Amino acid sequence: MTTVLLLRHGRTQANLTGVLAGRTPGVELDDVGIGQAAASAERIAPLPIASVVSSPLRRCRQTAKAVVDARAERLPVIAEAGLIECGYGSWTGRKLRELAKEDLWRTVQQQPSAVRFPDGEAMTEMSARATATIRTWDAKIAAEHGDDAIWVAVSHGDVIKAILADALGMHLDSFQRIMVDPASISVIHYAASRPFVLRMNTVGQDLASLMPKPAPKKPGRKSAKKKSARQPAARPSDAAVGGGMGADDLA
Repeated sequence: MTTVLLLRHGRTQANLTGVLAGRTPGVELDDVGIGQAAASAERIAPLPIASVVSSPLRRCRQTAKAVVDARAERLPVIAEAGLIECGYGSWTGRKLRELAKEDLWRTVQQQPSAVRFPDGEAMTEMSARATATIRTWDAKIAAEHGDDAIWVAVSHGDVIKAILADALGMHLDSFQRIMVDPASISVIHYAASRPFVLRMNTVGQDLASLMPKPAPKKPGRKSAKKKSARQPAARPSDAAVGGGMGADDLA
């Protein structure tokens, strides 16, 4: 199936001041966040991107716009409600240092699967709709562009952490072990048998190794006979045994 680049939005004033922005409308990237988004867009620019899908919140749409503005070909930014920030309910807009004093904060840290935010969303609901959204788009883009397609999903910290936890086979209660920095890029390749997590929380690293490899030439009759005498080749969705050679194993 396809490869998705999970891009968190750049820094906002709410991030800087320790406010839980949640779904507050109009929260924008600050000057640092604009620079972060531009730097991530430059990292993505050499890759053949099939689609850019974004949370509808402004800070994500700004980050997604930076991605498409850095490209020679024009791509639309597709707003996707399934990638929106977790619904923090009445916690929205409050200082994190104040929220840390509440009993629910400890549950958020230690057992997020048991959390429903006051007047808001359960973390299990957030995880379920985020992972379902990514997998639905993965199937759609694979059907339209082929299994080698690469696409970008722009979203929020907790949402991306939940998607990564699902891909890693982790219980949601362990997802707080994952870090997702502003404008960081994490990469998942969805294969037939399992997802492969290729990158996590990268900032600044080159992404050239994600370029699709040319299709191998079909062997002639002589080489085909030799191959048939050997053990069958591993399927593309099989994991490398013994460590492998890195991203080349998924070519």
